[in-house]
Amino acid sequence: MSLHSYSRVWLHAVWGTLERRPLLAKPAAVRVSEYLHQYSAQKGIYLKTNYVNPDHVHILVDLPTSLAIEEMMHLLKGASSHWINESHLLPGKFGWGRGYGIFSVSHSGIGEVARYIAQQEEHHRQRSFVEEVRRLVERYGLDWRQEHETVENGFIRAGPPEHPAEAGC
Repeated sequence: MSLHSYSRVWLHAVWGTLERRPLLAKPAAVRVSEYLHQYSAQKGIYLKTNYVNPDHVHILVDLPTSLAIEEMMHLLKGASSHWINESHLLPGKFGWGRGYGIFSVSHSGIGEVARYIAQQEEHHRQRSFVEEVRRLVERYGLDWRQEHETVENGFIRAGPPEHPAEAGC
């Protein structure tokens, strides 16, 4: 980081487990949350708060000048999935799903977003992860792209349905 560069770029990031499976029970979620805080600090990323749900994560970070968004997300998702597997935190192989949502937050909105992240359990009594991300996407004026990812016989099949009947046509 340059001594002559100043920035404050608050970001609310969200990402899910592979296939959005609810794999992170409360004890595992607490440990992943702690790991994200420690790892972020090591990498010079100020992580103000996070919440690890069974099937997804929310974080509020100040992006350092030394990192691009994609680099930060690659670091956080890659290192945490590696740590989960190396720590044998869960049975079997763990992985995060593809992609992420990342949304800018004004300095005056930090408190509101931090409270929103802290109240995740309450939010998810009323709406699913997919509904939550869709609302964020639309709130920020982006176009929602429905994923056509299904699980068949234990394998992920990505892409649109192969048969018109599957698409509801």
